[in-house]
Order: sequence, then structure tokens, then C-alpha cells
Amino acid sequence: MSAKEPSRRAHRLLAFQALYGQEFQECASVEKLKAAFLAVPRQDEALEQEGEPSGFAWELVYGVWQHRDELDAIIEKFARNWRLDRVGRVELNLLRLGVYEMLYRADVPSRVSMNEALELDKQYGDARSHTFVNGILDAVSKAVDKGELTIRN
Repeated sequence: MSAKEPSRRAHRLLAFQALYGQEFQECASVEKLKAAFLAVPRQDEALEQEGEPSGFAWELVYGVWQHRDELDAIIEKFARNWRLDRVGRVELNLLRLGVYEMLYRADVPSRVSMNEALELDKQYGDARSHTFVNGILDAVSKAVDKGELTIRN
């Protein structure tokens, strides 16, 4: 194991990869989710884990998994004229991560959540999806600021 703590960006990438994998093999239980999370190849050796999952990446994966229906409803509300089944799987999972952080992670400013999702979208999303992802996350952020969406920490 490396002595250096991995960045939150590295944790987000791992969380995104684990969530994206759920699109192909959905986990119906926490135990299956844990196993799937531990099976995701790590790009940063400092993220290697044995036993029980832990850390920021796991917190994101578990939180998104636990609140998926709520997150999807919020995304659908702000994705005017777009049904979720028309949204790319990469973009949908990045939106879920971003919205989850905005609503459930008081330790992460909305702008950071947005920026991190957009950086991952540049790497893994469709070349034209950047505006779409930005628009939805910006609308969610504004709704939180106006008190239209409640932060749930």
C-alpha cells in the first residue's frame, strides 16, 4: 500500500466505475454491492481494499445505491423533455453522483461536485454531453440554494 492518501478525484473515479458496473449487473443486496465494489479494478494502489469496503468511494457508491430512485426522480425533474432511458449510462451515473453529493454530503460544496462530475464526463462521457450534465447539475445546485431541494446530510 502506498503511504500517500488518494485524492477525492481518485475516489470519485472508483465510485463512478462501480456505479457504472451496476448498469450491467445490478446488485439487489448490500452484500452483493460490497462484493461488486471490491471487484472493481483499482487504478490507484492506495485504493486497494480487503474485507469490508470503506472510504469516500464506498460512501458514494453506497449512498447512490441507497437513494437511486430519489436521485433519478430529481434528475428526471431537471432533465426537461428527457426520459431517463434516453440518457447515456455514463452521464446518468455521473449525474447521480453529483446530485447525491449536493444533497447528502455537506462536506462537499456544490461547485466541487459539479466540477468533478464534469471532469469525469470529459473523460468518459459522450463528446456532446458536457452541456447536458452541466445544465442539470447547475439547475439542481440552484434549487438547493433556493431551498427548493432539501439537503439531507
